[in-house]
Amino acid sequence: MYKPREGMLAYYLHRITGVGVLIFLALHIVDSSLIGWGPEVYNEFVKIYAHPLVRMGEVVLAAAVLYHALNGIRIILIDFWPKGVRYEKAMFHIGGVLYVLIFIPMAYCMIAPLFH
Repeated sequence: MYKPREGMLAYYLHRITGVGVLIFLALHIVDSSLIGWGPEVYNEFVKIYAHPLVRMGEVVLAAAVLYHALNGIRIILIDFWPKGVRYEKAMFHIGGVLYVLIFIPMAYCMIAPLFH
């Protein structure tokens, strides 16, 4: 059975998270432009952000941004460090560990206010 290697998995996850961040950026531009319609319209729209499902979406967005940033650093190291290709697999796994160590406390801080 075919099993994708770390480089391919990182490639696809980097593209998926990049598209997710791009979609958020487009939404952010739209909601920021609503201020041109007046503060009432803007304030009414941004009330949506207080909904628990949207707050969970923000956690997903933070997860995507964090992965995209850590993998971007890995790509930079592979491209500009002469021994980078040799350590590509190890850097993928180190990035995964860093991701978990950073994401868990970050997600807790983002979600905790929903339960108080």
